[in-house]
Amino acid sequence: MRKIFVFLAVVLFILTSCKKEDAPQKANLLFKSGFEGGVYIDETAYENSEDYRFIRGTDSETGFSWPITILGASESALHYIDDDNHQAVFCELQTVMGHTGKQTRALYCRENYDLGVTQCPYEILNIKEGTKDLYVKYWIKVDSESLFKPYMWRAIFEYKTKDYAEGEGFRLIAFIYSDENGNPYWSFQGDKDPEHPIWEIDNKQVPVPLNKWFMTEFYWHWSEGEDGIVWWKVNGILIGKHRGPTTRNSRPIDFIMLTQIYGNSNPKYQWVDDIEIWDGVPE
Repeated sequence: MRKIFVFLAVVLFILTSCKKEDAPQKANLLFKSGFEGGVYIDETAYENSEDYRFIRGTDSETGFSWPITILGASESALHYIDDDNHQAVFCELQTVMGHTGKQTRALYCRENYDLGVTQCPYEILNIKEGTKDLYVKYWIKVDSESLFKPYMWRAIFEYKTKDYAEGEGFRLIAFIYSDENGNPYWSFQGDKDPEHPIWEIDNKQVPVPLNKWFMTEFYWHWSEGEDGIVWWKVNGILIGKHRGPTTRNSRPIDFIMLTQIYGNSNPKYQWVDDIEIWDGVPE
């Protein structure tokens, strides 16, 4: 009888320990905005700012303020790159019909032509806590005109770790490609430089919504080990999941291109709305 009692006590202890260890931590909302109320783009060209434009103000519906300062970030802004004095690419806040069927304010970006690396991401910059889990969600609508030629591509999201430009870091990037027949599809990859993917996931089964709002979600657990994970979902459907390292050489995340318009499929445009950032996957 005593042996049975001891056995049951050990089993109960193991089950209790596993339950505590496996129980997901409650996710905390770090940022939320749909560009409503007092949110605006500061068009001031600050000296030595590499042509950044700051989104400022407090969202009247969520109470969160711009610029984004999650993970200790600072000076986050729209970054005009190779933009021909804002002729090749530009962004503005517009009032449009949103994903709920009601009028909403959204971030509109357009790329007219490419001068080499022309782009205009919203960069969450100078991150100090770049080894934390993060979940990002927003709604996006891309045009239906730019991806019908063969072998076109556009990027919509990225993060880079420290020293990526020097070849020692890691980049996560989400693309929409078009195949040899001009049909669009999703592509998700981690790389050490643009020419050398470490892993790549193509998804041609989930249709790419064109000229329609869709919800996109990204989640990652930063790690250089096998416990690392990153996934991408569109309208709740999994596009791709990678298990394993989500960095290289132990480099923390340096900056996040939360919204991105970049690629060879020009002219192209998009709207982004209802951004949410959490420190884990919300219930």
